[in-house]
This record gives sequence, structure tokens and C-alpha cells, in this order.
Amino acid sequence: MQPSDAIYPSLRDRNVLVTGGAGGIGASVVEHFCAQGARVTFLDIADAVAEELAARIAASGHPRPQYRHVDVTDTASLQDAVRAAGPLHVLVNNAAHDERHDWREVTAEYWDQRIAVNLRHQFFAIQAAAPAMIAAGAGSIINFGSTSWRLGMGGMPAYTASKAGVEALTRSFARDLGPHGIRVNCVLPGWIMTERQLALWVNETSEAVRHAGQCLKDRLYPPDVARLVLWLAADDSRMATAQTWTVDGGWM
Repeated sequence: MQPSDAIYPSLRDRNVLVTGGAGGIGASVVEHFCAQGARVTFLDIADAVAEELAARIAASGHPRPQYRHVDVTDTASLQDAVRAAGPLHVLVNNAAHDERHDWREVTAEYWDQRIAVNLRHQFFAIQAAAPAMIAAGAGSIINFGSTSWRLGMGGMPAYTASKAGVEALTRSFARDLGPHGIRVNCVLPGWIMTERQLALWVNETSEAVRHAGQCLKDRLYPPDVARLVLWLAADDSRMATAQTWTVDGGWM
């Protein structure tokens, strides 16, 4: 684990929920919040990986996060889990899946499933979390988008359409929830070197494209995104809302 160099006193003992928190960027977000002394619940469907993450965090001396097996496309189960973890101070809508697909072969059922896993659950997680935040008069909601659609990437139109929608959802909720003291922001990760990306997509050719595109030529890793999430969750960013924050090494 690579904890943040910064300490945010306002995050200690705050109640945080992270969707898709077992691996990749989500796991780093969970680790970083736990290192700040937050009370973290994370949702996923990868049970073995999730339990290993929770045990590793506890062994490091930080508060053990609570894991719940939840498929975010099951709206009733998702909302039950959000309410059970609350009242939340911070909601991080991270869960997504960038499965590639040929537009010629997309069915209505596949389209709906991709929207469900990449966009729909963010709305319903917010719907479940917001009432307690409204009652408290404060909260931070952080939605994960993607630079993929802004870069004009092909090969996954249902994913890129979903991620474009996340930005609109963020701005809409920021307007609706702002009068209640709730901040809503969107984070756009660039090409983050998760285990999945390294296994499936990283090769000499793709690395050359990344190197040419980024202003900063180094690879990006999950902690680079998690540290921004901490700041957006903390009181240090108290007047930052309705914004899109990009961590891509200056590619976009």
C-alpha cells in the first residue's frame, strides 16, 4: 500500500462507502481512506480478493474496512447496502467495467447491462445516500468517469456513452444537492496501470501511444487517483463542486 503523504484530519472517523472497492483504483481508494482513519465500507462481487484486501489493511494497523458482496446492477441490494453503511459522509461511485464490444453485435439487452454497470448504479447509490447527507447538512459524493470518451476512443460505445453520462449526472446532482451542503464531483482517470490493464492491454505499441500522448511521461498508478479522491472528500475542498478532475498525465 502507498498511503498519501498528506493527512486530512477531517477524514478521521468519517463514514465512507466505495463501490467496486476490491481491486484496481477502488482498492487503492479503500486503502487510502483507511490510512486516514476513516470508517470504510466497500462493495464488490470479488469475495476472495475483497477479503484479502480487508485483511491486509487490518494487518497494516489501520481500521479494517467492512466488505459487502453486492452486485451494483441489483438496485435493491445496492440501495440496501448504501443505507446499511450510513449515514454516510462520503460516497465514492467507482464501480465500472470497460469491456470492449463491437457495435455491430450489441443487443438491447447488452446495452442495458453496460449502462447498468457503468452509469445507472451511480444514480441509485446517490439516491440512497443523499437523504442522510441532507439531514446532516454536509457530504461529498465522488463519481468516476473516464477520459476514454473525451479522447474519442472506439471499440466500447456503451462504456464511453455511460462515462459521458456520469459527467452530466454529476453536474445535475451538484445543483440539486448543493443547497444542502453536499458537494458532487467527477474524477476522470487516464490510463491507470492496474493489474487488469497490464494483463490485457499494455504492450510495446500501446505504451508508445501513451508516452506520446501524455505531457508527463511516467506511468499512472491507482494511488495517483486515490490521493485526489481523498482531497475531494476532505473539508480542504469544501467549495469545490460540480467539477471534473482529470488525472491523466496531461494526455487529454
